[in-house]
Amino acid sequence: QYEGLGGQVQTIYMDPPYGVKFGSNFQPFIRRRDVKHGDDEDLTREPEMVQAYRDTWELGLHSYLTYLRDRLLLCRELLQPSGSIFVQISDENLHHVREVLDEVFGVDNFVALISFMKTGGQADSLLGAVSDYLLWYAKDHARIKYRQLFVTKERGGTGSGEYSWVELPDGTRRRLTKEESDNLTLLPEGSRLFIPDNLTSADITSTGTFVYRFNGKEFFPRGGHWKTTKDGLDRLRNANRLIIQGVTLRYVRYFEDFPVSPISNVWTDTAARGWFEEKLYVVQTVQKVMQRCVLMTTDPGDLLLDPTCGSGTTAYVAEQWGRRWITIDTSRVPLALARQRLLTATFSYYELRDQAQGPAGGFVYTRKQNQKGEEVGGIVPHITLRSIAQNEPPQEEVLVDRPEVESGVVRVSGPFVVEATIPTAIEVEPVSREAEAGYEADPVGRMIEVLRRSPTLRIAGNQSITLRNIRRPAKALDLHAEADIVEPTVEDLADEAARQKSLDMKRGKPVAFVFGPEHGPVTEQMVFAAAKEAHLKSYAHLFVVGFAVQPGASKLIQNCEQAVGLPATYVQASMDLLMGDLLKTTRASQIFAVTGAPDVSLVRLKQKGANGPLYRVELLGLDVFDAVTMQSEHRKGDDVPAWFLDTDYDDLVFHVSQAFFPRTGAWENLKRALKGTYEDSVWEHLAGTVSEPFAAGEHRKVAVKVIDDRGNELMVVKSLDEAKPER
Repeated sequence: QYEGLGGQVQTIYMDPPYGVKFGSNFQPFIRRRDVKHGDDEDLTREPEMVQAYRDTWELGLHSYLTYLRDRLLLCRELLQPSGSIFVQISDENLHHVREVLDEVFGVDNFVALISFMKTGGQADSLLGAVSDYLLWYAKDHARIKYRQLFVTKERGGTGSGEYSWVELPDGTRRRLTKEESDNLTLLPEGSRLFIPDNLTSADITSTGTFVYRFNGKEFFPRGGHWKTTKDGLDRLRNANRLIIQGVTLRYVRYFEDFPVSPISNVWTDTAARGWFEEKLYVVQTVQKVMQRCVLMTTDPGDLLLDPTCGSGTTAYVAEQWGRRWITIDTSRVPLALARQRLLTATFSYYELRDQAQGPAGGFVYTRKQNQKGEEVGGIVPHITLRSIAQNEPPQEEVLVDRPEVESGVVRVSGPFVVEATIPTAIEVEPVSREAEAGYEADPVGRMIEVLRRSPTLRIAGNQSITLRNIRRPAKALDLHAEADIVEPTVEDLADEAARQKSLDMKRGKPVAFVFGPEHGPVTEQMVFAAAKEAHLKSYAHLFVVGFAVQPGASKLIQNCEQAVGLPATYVQASMDLLMGDLLKTTRASQIFAVTGAPDVSLVRLKQKGANGPLYRVELLGLDVFDAVTMQSEHRKGDDVPAWFLDTDYDDLVFHVSQAFFPRTGAWENLKRALKGTYEDSVWEHLAGTVSEPFAAGEHRKVAVKVIDDRGNELMVVKSLDEAKPER
């Protein structure tokens, strides 16, 4: 509805929770994949994530299937008439999920059940489960878009099982022995595998029903007709393509007549051990599985949707094959991983059929062979009975997974946007004191109660502030709580203004609180109204507590003292507060956690650019509050998963102009692809904490966004006028 995407998506790939244990199907940290079920330390702090992945919902399986049905109904509305949806699932709930898909898409739109290998391991007892499944449904079976995929045939391997006859170099034809079938290297050099294929069809026709004489014997198409004419049979004979098997005349089909074979619904080649060693995400989808679904049902330029992002495999594969994409997740960790994966990925550059249209115009496919004479191009010949019998050139099949690669070109990801869900317009309203008894129904009362249980706040500048007498203010319009300060602790504050603010709070003035909405960001209007009221009532400080904050609101909070006359601080609330009783049995459930803003240094360099001074940003660190240990620690700038710089922030969109991934191997793919093009110092810089010099932009503001270990985005905005001169 919002972007008019109904009926625009060609393919949807959905990898929902399998319905297994809550703790085994998500990854709470960006840099850790050893997740243990039920471990407090590993519990996610995201209510949407908990609701999406735990299997102990109120109504058990019924809640799980309702969760799926609601999303599948939306998927159906998003698909084009020619569209497809793939749902990845294990055998645990395969039968239930298929029933839901039958209900939503219709039994007649079922296409296939695909089983694919996921591991080579075995269970401790009984049969080991080594495969998962794809349920494939069409929006409209009669109009489905389908591109046949093929796998390369290998002597003694893929596609060779039915070729049980051999033609020896001297022309002798016979069945393979058992030893030869098990070991084709026993055959003489130049031997050709073949199969005696059927020459007749079941129905009877006047033109195709005749006696044909071959090698002194007469053959009649018993119960049917010849697949070709007498002239056609003569051409087959002249090409040495006929063989007598018992009393039947058959056609010789060689192994190399068609170097590939169509894939079926059983994929046994998807459990490559090397791929699993490179996993980024604990439940990462196998890339080959995703790739086949994409190539079977889309063309370059088509739109893909993945409502369960994971590590971003759908986006990665779509980017690789020139498809447009949208990927969504309820957790910040997979989105952070997907962003890193895309920003640092490298791909082959495929030749375009129409440069003006880009990938939407299609790729170039050509026919070529390697030194062994094997077909390795994107077009392969298909020698058939018809082509020989009618003296026609062989048919050709396009292998859509083999476009022409332009060597010497390293391709990276195209532009993409990271968006939050549409913010709600509903803000928290003060609740009457009579309603305070309803703890769960009163968000403000709940926040006050949590502050009372955990009254120490860690904020930027190494400040630790302890609250007392936390209460609702009398006759407040836009403020939700007030409190007294016990004794602020200020350690090594170089900023005299920050020291003075702490002294003001110490002198006995209460501080005010305003709480952002539970399912939306803190807005600029909300901050302004609360700050104005707090200033009129002579509060010493305003704390704005939120789960998310709009850029305009963040800017106003930073400049609140100049704009309104009252200093303000933004406090990032832990997502635990939204979970209700979802985590009530864990020791991490009653915690109010905050994280300080990134600590950055903005310097005006002595070096000049073409249009004036140049600037540089350094990430100094980040204060992180551990919700399990109740301890706050200061992380250095080189100990964060990622940080990004927007050198000309417009208060609306954060545009990544420089990206850094400290202490990771994120840039290794690009480094290998570019080989010796750049010195090692370049890659060390991209894993560091100091930006490249940049010139002032139109808005004369920079924004620094830091991604913490749980995928949270923490941002600070600075005016270039605040830059300190380089020493």
